[in-house]
Amino acid sequence: MAVDFAAIAFRDVSKTFDRGRTLAVRAVSLEVASGEFVAVVGTSGSGKTTLLKTINRLVEPTSGVVEVEGQDVQGIDPFQLRRRIGYVFQGVGLFPHLTVAENIAVTPRLVGWAKTESDARVGELLDLVQLPRDLARRMPTTLSGGQQQRVGVARALAARPHIVLMDEPFGALDPITRDSLAREYRAVHLELGLTTVMITHDMLEAVLLADRIAVMAKGEIVEVGTPHELLNDPKNEYVRELIDVPRRQASEVERLAGARS
Repeated sequence: MAVDFAAIAFRDVSKTFDRGRTLAVRAVSLEVASGEFVAVVGTSGSGKTTLLKTINRLVEPTSGVVEVEGQDVQGIDPFQLRRRIGYVFQGVGLFPHLTVAENIAVTPRLVGWAKTESDARVGELLDLVQLPRDLARRMPTTLSGGQQQRVGVARALAARPHIVLMDEPFGALDPITRDSLAREYRAVHLELGLTTVMITHDMLEAVLLADRIAVMAKGEIVEVGTPHELLNDPKNEYVRELIDVPRRQASEVERLAGARS
């Protein structure tokens, strides 16, 4: 799918490890439109996280080009690039020796915001991710897993990035917290007009959150489509199997509910 304006573009991107012996990503081409929410789905080892990390240069591609807002990322200082892009990942990675407010304000302070401006931004973001402002003075270890993940989202949004990358962001949470936080992030994505690329192994999560889904297997994108397209007319057998899993689960839940009523 060609888009009017690609916030992110992969152009024939490949990545090998172990001096070329291990191929993690093979000839991936994909464009993500400005304001779009794209989920990249695949099992462990499919190459999805490696692909994501080429966007902010945590991984350098072996060949091909990655563009962010029309610029080849190889021409952008990696530290400057990462300050322009929000990054949320499983396990959060909050600094344990910093308060919640200090964690959120890390990037604004690095790029030179005044303390009054960054303090005000912390308050705005706590409101946005639905956390009480009095948590600002707390240490991360005193928070629940769901609260820590909300702080992680706030930190990713602190310097007002246009692009947010998410690597299995909700995978370690309990089902209720996971569902709630995922829906809240989708609302934030729409409210702020973000471009989001989310990595997940959960096809149901991708279907419920994303505008488009790219399915990866063995380092390649095997199919790309909207949730409606993949649910109703998957072209690839592996994609068909992924789509069938939540359908079988829903059918079994309905059968059990009916049997016990």
